Amino acid sequence: MNAEEPNRRMGLFQATLVGVGAIVGGGVLALAGTAFATAGPAAIVAFAINGVIAFFTARSFAGMSVAFPKSGGSYTFAKMVLSVRAAFAVGWVVWFASIVAGVLYALGFAVYAVIIAREAYVLLGRDAPVWLSNHYTIVGLAVMATGMYSLLLMFKSAGGGNFETIGKVVIFVVFIVAGLGVMLFGSRGEPEPVTFFHNGAVGLLEAMGFTFIALQGFDLIAAVGGEVKDPKRNIPRAMYISLAIALTIYMPLLFVVMTVGVPEGNNIISMSSESPQSADAVVAIAARNILGAPGFWMIAVAALLSMLSALQANLFAASRIAQAMARDRTLPWEVGRVSEKRGTPVGGVATSSALVVLILLLIPSVAAAGAAASLIFLLTFALVHWTNLLAQRRGTVPGTALTKLVPVVGGLACIGLAIFQSIAVPEAGVITGVWMVIGIGIYATLFARRAEAADAADVARNPLRSQARGENPLVLLPIANPASAQGLVGLANALTPPVTGRILLLFVIRKPAGDATEALARTQDVLGQTLSASFQRAMFPEALTTVADDPWAEIARVARTRGCQSLLMGMSKLTENEHGEQLESLMSSVDADVVVLRAQPEWKERDAKTILVPVGGKGAQDELRARMLGSLSREEQREVIYLRVLGNDVSDPEALKIEEELERVAMSEAPGFGKVRIVRSDNPIDEVARQCEQADLTIIGVQRMGKRKKHFGRFAMAIVQKTTHAVMLISRRG
Repeated sequence: MNAEEPNRRMGLFQATLVGVGAIVGGGVLALAGTAFATAGPAAIVAFAINGVIAFFTARSFAGMSVAFPKSGGSYTFAKMVLSVRAAFAVGWVVWFASIVAGVLYALGFAVYAVIIAREAYVLLGRDAPVWLSNHYTIVGLAVMATGMYSLLLMFKSAGGGNFETIGKVVIFVVFIVAGLGVMLFGSRGEPEPVTFFHNGAVGLLEAMGFTFIALQGFDLIAAVGGEVKDPKRNIPRAMYISLAIALTIYMPLLFVVMTVGVPEGNNIISMSSESPQSADAVVAIAARNILGAPGFWMIAVAALLSMLSALQANLFAASRIAQAMARDRTLPWEVGRVSEKRGTPVGGVATSSALVVLILLLIPSVAAAGAAASLIFLLTFALVHWTNLLAQRRGTVPGTALTKLVPVVGGLACIGLAIFQSIAVPEAGVITGVWMVIGIGIYATLFARRAEAADAADVARNPLRSQARGENPLVLLPIANPASAQGLVGLANALTPPVTGRILLLFVIRKPAGDATEALARTQDVLGQTLSASFQRAMFPEALTTVADDPWAEIARVARTRGCQSLLMGMSKLTENEHGEQLESLMSSVDADVVVLRAQPEWKERDAKTILVPVGGKGAQDELRARMLGSLSREEQREVIYLRVLGNDVSDPEALKIEEELERVAMSEAPGFGKVRIVRSDNPIDEVARQCEQADLTIIGVQRMGKRKKHFGRFAMAIVQKTTHAVMLISRRG
């Protein structure tokens, strides 16, 4: 957490402005007409119910933000509570949600810009040119606005937007006060009577689905949580305040629009349905009806400010989500590139903005963008409710019976509304489905291996994440030699997450042919020394003593029946003839990660100050290796050296590319203590063996090939034979 503190530049006021900038104005101005056309006056009820759902959702966001006050929002919560694969899916959707919201507000800005331009032509007594209302003109203006704010975000961390946010709030307040004044003291004709619940419950639900995005924005405060000062206090407050400000403006605004904003003999439904432009600009039309031309211009200016500030806020959040995902290797490294001079995520801004522009060229209208964005945000909010409930159950987030009810009610409401939205607006469901299919394909083919390795290392270094994920791993540690017990117990302790992890000590007695007194005495001695070493490390493991003809087969049986996630074994000698065949047979018969330490009996894990990691091949053991390194580095300061031996025939440009990729691996798996060493040699075995002599521990991955194939290839076994220093052979479960 301390590493993030220098980046925390936003106080409560600035954090609240992020939420207000994203929520207030843009959604209600772009979608109020659609809501009125769909539900009639009941649109105000739709906004009110959405407000209740939003407050429930804000409660879940606040709880998670207090527990995990980092940038990334929903993606970070999923990464902490769920698996990295689930986190990618959430991040992929949340990132897209902010991008689609940016599309909505960029289009909204363009629509209002065109409306203002047409009005300007009217004031000049001229006809507006046909091209002004052309779809390509609107898209071009939207692209220009996106480009402008992308540049602002690249040059300034907060990205601007404060003037726009404060300005639009002031204008809305003035308009509401003026509208209420006309209602109380003015003389206006009565609008045409209309059924309050136009289209009944179906119309109400459809309006809720269309307009839910009008209350989206408080979640962006969590998305930039790593930049908020005193996050446990300020993030929840900023969320609640921004949402309260939005509803305080929305409800009277809608009331004024559908009452005094409708001309005599007309009604809010017909006024919103006359043309697509009427739906997009119904608030501005109502302002003209109430205050004449000044009212129209006032709302038109507020609309421009609202759309721009919401566009800025969503681009801001999208860039931070992309940066967090790239840091975790679930997006390309270049996406997370940060400006060295300004500290802004230029890679995330550029990528997010490029996607906004691409979708602007493909999406047909503001209503389609709003429907898709609302559906996606409903799904992501439901996921946040779920992660909050899981975190409360696992003790990561404090919870009571009442607080556990909040994510249940809020999650069900979000899911129900999302299902209805996908049925009512099939295009929104299709857009979401296509994006998810693309994401799954990209992750599986490009990111899975590196992302899961980086995640494993981070989980191992941060025990809170194991607790948040509900992990309760069991490590099986067979003990035969009391001299090596202390070192193995210390290593098991390092590899086991505190609080949630468990260790099972196994003592196998060979079935005696005659008197068992000597065997029992030896076992009691080993048991006593091992438990004594455990108690010295404040460890209180389980212990199991069994009797068997074949200790190797018994170890495999216990590993299977106890559901052990890991098997740790220590031995002072290891050759193909001595223990090699038994180990290969054991590895083939257990569904567990296997860690074999070949070291002298007196070796202790705290002595491993320098760890050598030869890297090459297909990387099948990357995740397990990362977890080992993360665990070993959790409490003790280590130096991890990633070694790659290249042949003399490898070109310099290719070697440089390999070195850069290895540096990224080191940064992900061993941030701050990982180094890269590139060596050229045509005899890699001898070179690695020579490097091993300079390290305290060498970690080598061993691929699990199958029951009838050798696991210990020529490389691993040769290194074991050529060095006297400690070597750890690791093999990930199949």
